[in-house]
Amino acid sequence: MKKALSTIIVSAFVVLVTASFSFAEYTATGASNFPYFQLGCLIVGGLIIISLKHKYQRMYVGEVVGAFALYTILIALFTAPVIDALKAFVS
Repeated sequence: MKKALSTIIVSAFVVLVTASFSFAEYTATGASNFPYFQLGCLIVGGLIIISLKHKYQRMYVGEVVGAFALYTILIALFTAPVIDALKAFVS
């Protein structure tokens, strides 16, 4: 039961973070410049992290959630709005 509960918690976090990423990118760029590749990478990474948590029970839920949060930040850094903001900040 503990294995299923921890996997469900991690899955819910992955879905919520992916949905918030999608909403934020849609509001920032609109439908014409939506970063589908980054969204796909985020979904695949989330599935891999969920499967690792399900397979290896010695991983804590907090570790997995933190790893996915950092992965989401890394993916978000390589989207067009963030790169444009960095270009404007530097110049």
